[in-house]
Amino acid sequence: MKNFIGTYECRIDDKGRLKLPSSLVKQMGDFGGDSFVVKRAVFQPCLEVYPMQGWEQLMNKLNQLNRFIKKNADFIRMFTAGVKIVEPDNAGRLQISKDLTLFANLRKEIVITSAGELFEIWDKEAYEKVITTSEEDFAKLAEDVMGTISFDGEEP
Repeated sequence: MKNFIGTYECRIDDKGRLKLPSSLVKQMGDFGGDSFVVKRAVFQPCLEVYPMQGWEQLMNKLNQLNRFIKKNADFIRMFTAGVKIVEPDNAGRLQISKDLTLFANLRKEIVITSAGELFEIWDKEAYEKVITTSEEDFAKLAEDVMGTISFDGEEP
């Protein structure tokens, strides 16, 4: 499985065009095809950008949910609200729609950061607030999330 790597500070213009760093454009090419899906994040005021193949795998899982259960149908509707297909143009820019720009409160200064098989687009100020945490808080979070995972047969 391929993963994106890196955090980049960029700018978005008044028309919602985001100039992608060349190293990110190169990584995007490693995922095959030029199409990506951009959507609202579930837990944070940012956007998530999925390679089409990863998006299709995720949708295959969602499509297994029974839509005759109201909460499943509601979840699918909200999860996919505002989803757009995007492709980098010849100048290495992504066009972010107005509704998604408003959702993530994207102003001039933004941050693109890797998140495994997808990357996130943040307003720079919002991103700085989210990652600013005390070492003790992060250590506790790391223990809670990673402390129960065994690696190569090791005890957690």
